[in-house]
This record gives sequence, structure tokens and C-alpha cells, in this order.
Amino acid sequence: MESNRGQNGIQLLLAAEQEAQRIVNAARNAKMARLKQAKEEAEKEIAEFRAQMEAEFRKKVAESSGDSGANVKRLEQETEAKIHHLKIEAARISQDVVHMLLKHVTTVKN
Repeated sequence: MESNRGQNGIQLLLAAEQEAQRIVNAARNAKMARLKQAKEEAEKEIAEFRAQMEAEFRKKVAESSGDSGANVKRLEQETEAKIHHLKIEAARISQDVVHMLLKHVTTVKN
């Protein structure tokens, strides 16, 4: 009887060990599944973020290159305005400059 009870005890211990191993394996598998799912979700979020950033970048490039024509036109207008202003100023002071040069050229210093 005593050996029967010992044998049952050993069997109970083995069964408990197997049950514990099954629980540990199930927990390990569940953890691995959660990690895999988290990795997939992170990769999905990264792909969405990258696509969003690339779209914003393309939009900014398109806007800046689209403005390029407007910038060129604006710069041409500003340049023409400055040239016109310089011509007016040159015409305004040209007589004074000519008189000053003639005065210096015709004046003799000893």
C-alpha cells in the first residue's frame, strides 16, 4: 500500500510537472504572439508615418517648384524697377557730374 501511494505521488508529481510545462509553453507562445503582433503594428505605423512624411515632402517640393516661376517673375520685376530707378537717378545727376568733371579737368593747380 505504501509503495502504491508513493507511486501515485510520483505520478501526481509528473502530471503536475507536465501541466506546469504546458502552462509555461502556452504563456511563452502567447508572449511570442503578442510580440509578433506588436512588431507588425509598429511596422504598419512606421509605413503610414513614412508615407505621410513623403507626401508632405512631395507637396512642399511641388509648391516650391511651382513658386519658382512666380519667384523668377517677381525678381525680374524688382530688377527692372531698380534699373529704372538707377537710370532716373543717373539722368538727374549726370549734368552735375559733367560740370564737376569739367571743373576739375580745366582747373590748373600749381
